[in-house]
Order: sequence, then C-alpha cells, then structure tokens
Amino acid sequence: MNIRSECDSDLAAINDLVYTAFLNHPQHAPGALPKEHTIVNNLRAAGALFVSLVAEDNGVIIGHIAMSEVLIDGRSDGWYGGGPLAVHPSRQRQGIGSSLVDRGIQALRERGARGVALVGDPKYYGRFGFGPAPELVLPGVPPEYFLVLPLELPMPAGSVSFHAAFGC
Repeated sequence: MNIRSECDSDLAAINDLVYTAFLNHPQHAPGALPKEHTIVNNLRAAGALFVSLVAEDNGVIIGHIAMSEVLIDGRSDGWYGGGPLAVHPSRQRQGIGSSLVDRGIQALRERGARGVALVGDPKYYGRFGFGPAPELVLPGVPPEYFLVLPLELPMPAGSVSFHAAFGC
C-alpha cells in the first residue's frame, strides 16, 4: 500500500470511493444517501483541501482523507478539520484508515498546523491522541464526539466552525 497526495487523475476514483464507503453508514438515517463525497468535492472546488491523501494498492484507490481549515470564533488560528476519512468497505479493519490518519497528522505538522479537530468515534480517534477539550466547542455536536488534537500549545478557546462545504 502506498499513501500519497491526490492528483487530478484520482478525482473520479476518490469520489466513488468516498460515496461507497459512506453508503449505508450507521451515522446516516436508514435509506439516506451519503453526502461525504460532495463535501470532498466542494472543499476541492473551493481550494480548501489543505491535505488530501489517498491510499492505493496495486494502482487502485482504497482510502482517502481530507483535511481543511477550521475557524475558531471566526478567525484562522492554524487549526484544521480532519475528515471525511473513507476506506473501501472491502478493505476496512486492515489499518488503512489508521495509516491515513497518521500520515494526515504528519502532513499537518510538517506544514506548521497548530491542531486538528474532528467529529468522530472517541474509541477510534483516541488512539491517535484525540480527545474532547472543554476550551473548544462545535455547536450542535455532543462534546464527547467533537475531538481535538493540539499539535502546539497553548490550546485556543472558542467556537469552531468547519468550511461551508460541510453544510452541503
């Protein structure tokens, strides 16, 4: 498996992968169609994908992670949102998602990011050092699922907002 930055020739495969990975996902209402592929496409169209990595195996895209800037109290503070994270259903539980998260965090560190915020399963993301932080809130999301990983201190405080693409 190879993890690398996305390139233009990957876009259709990324779209299909993200759609497939979230089809019938338990976080969606029964019968609801996924929108995560639209989020990724809208982030890309807005020039807001700060990190976009693919995992490929034998030339086939099997995983993807997107990271885009978040605002804290309406200001840029060097923090980024992790996600969506997608792995093809036939390849889940093989460490591909973990590898993408690790490489995504590494890429953010290399680019001088101060921290990462995401909405996700605390059991899964806790292994990477993510956890709730009372200093930061994401309105409308239960605090136990809004997780942060500071890459540099001090920890900011305030209300976090993700790119408008997440509201699609």
